[in-house]
Amino acid sequence: IMVPATQAGVVDKRGRLREIFCKVLESRGETFPDFRTCKEALTEVGVEPSGTGEKVVLGQSKRGLIAAIVPGLGFDCFEKWIDLKGSIGSHIRQFGYDSTVIKVDSLSSSQRNALQIREAIMKIQLHDAKKRIVLIGYSKGTTDILEAIVTYPEIQKHIAAVISVAGAVGGSPLANNATKSQLTLLTHWPGAQCSSGDGGAIESLRTETRMKWLANNALPRDVYYYSLVTYPQPDRISEVLKLSYNKLSRVDARNDGQLLFYDQLIPGSDLVAYLNADHWAVALPIARSHRFLKDNLINHNDYPREALMEALLRFVEEDLARPQP
Repeated sequence: IMVPATQAGVVDKRGRLREIFCKVLESRGETFPDFRTCKEALTEVGVEPSGTGEKVVLGQSKRGLIAAIVPGLGFDCFEKWIDLKGSIGSHIRQFGYDSTVIKVDSLSSSQRNALQIREAIMKIQLHDAKKRIVLIGYSKGTTDILEAIVTYPEIQKHIAAVISVAGAVGGSPLANNATKSQLTLLTHWPGAQCSSGDGGAIESLRTETRMKWLANNALPRDVYYYSLVTYPQPDRISEVLKLSYNKLSRVDARNDGQLLFYDQLIPGSDLVAYLNADHWAVALPIARSHRFLKDNLINHNDYPREALMEALLRFVEEDLARPQP
């Protein structure tokens, strides 16, 4: 049953993120790869609240947050093929932030990956106990994170915030009829260095699985939660995602080619943005290293991801410093 976001305990803070994101884009200019204007990068949905009007400071971070990114389905199968080159990490380190990618079995269940996240966080804290971690989940990575913080409460004190970026919080209708054998095909991707793990990724992404888990597991109240929803205009869907976009549109046309917009919200979180990007564009810079795909199948893959990450961390740092009810 769908309810308004406010009735789900979601607080709309899009106005302030827009102020920060726009300022970052304006200040850095077109030095970013895949630069887009603020108006092009964000989708206006409904009545967006005004920002705070406070000055946006683009100097050095005072908290030294660590962005610990948990990738999505199949990431380690095609990681080398995408050729990320660490552009996001090198950009935010200029301002006193840090980043790392938490390695998980991207074809395994969220239950199995939760343990891997727990072990990774404990290792980070052994290295630098003073820094706080911002867990950023992309797609299925968000479900892995949520299971980790519920199953292993000892990691909660090390986590400043959890950010869902196009997170499969409520699962995806596309997973409901998918099979484990289809998932295994990713292990044959050119240059793939991944295994099937426990093969539970599809089951973890089914809507029934996710809804049951949310109903039976209360999220810790002393962790901050933020949701970024990919809500692209129809002309921002890459050609390769149009088939799945059309399938999901039978349920709701407001989807990113993989997830419905309302399935991306963490209950009780702060909604910080609707992004004008499809499911791949927000996190996977495929077109940067594959020109043929850019010109044909993945033709709307451009998005200023470096600017988005900087704006996100600045927003979270500012929000953590505010007096909280």
